[in-house]
Amino acid sequence: MPSFDIIGDIAVIRQFYKTESEVKKFAKEIIKKNNHIKTVLCQTTGINGDYRTRQLKWLLGEQKTDTIYSEFGCKFYLDLDFIYFSPRLSSERMRIANQIRTKETVLNMFGGIGSFSLIIARYAPALKIFSIDINPIATHLTLININLNKVRKKVVAIFGDAENLTHAYFLQKADRVLMPLPEKSYGLLWIAINALKNKKGHIHYYDFIHSNKKEDPISKGIEKITKKLLEHNIAFNIEFGKIVRSIGPNWYQIVLDTKIL
Repeated sequence: MPSFDIIGDIAVIRQFYKTESEVKKFAKEIIKKNNHIKTVLCQTTGINGDYRTRQLKWLLGEQKTDTIYSEFGCKFYLDLDFIYFSPRLSSERMRIANQIRTKETVLNMFGGIGSFSLIIARYAPALKIFSIDINPIATHLTLININLNKVRKKVVAIFGDAENLTHAYFLQKADRVLMPLPEKSYGLLWIAINALKNKKGHIHYYDFIHSNKKEDPISKGIEKITKKLLEHNIAFNIEFGKIVRSIGPNWYQIVLDTKIL
């Protein structure tokens, strides 16, 4: 049976590996068992490009790609035709929010539609959250969601390249940096460190790790980041690590909560 995500009133079947008639039959079952689902889409490509988008095929119900998704009392307006969003990171977003301390300045280098940033604004005593994204539509949606959730005083949406903007405006400005884009985090780790006040603070580092049955993805991730940090003579402590989710055979998304000392 294909796996699928429910995002608002849209269901997205994640793998198009059967015949179209079989997938449409599965789409009918989804709507039958979930009365609130109005649309069923199917992912037909991987996630590609700087904007991290995927091709979606309409299968059943209303022909639309926009919806409102609710998570922990926050509402996110999104359009799946222009952005990537995963409800499977829900608990991870709240886990990060629970770590934020009073009056922290948080820099989210890969903000997307503002999901991490808005959960933090709602549940954490942060002073300010700067949410950067290179996708102009994602930034526009973040602005909508800031207003939708009434957090204009805490969240700032910024359109542009995270590396350039961080270097230009956020050097030594943040108490905590989020890097929830595994494809980019390793290459921009040094920039994230420079964004911390006095180059000290917390970085939530995400990465994709390939690991066979005899290997531990977390250990491999720690080894990878340790080598990078030692090259720059950075004192650090990895306070926590976990597998966020499996993304394919022997491939894992991990997170390492790293304190720069």
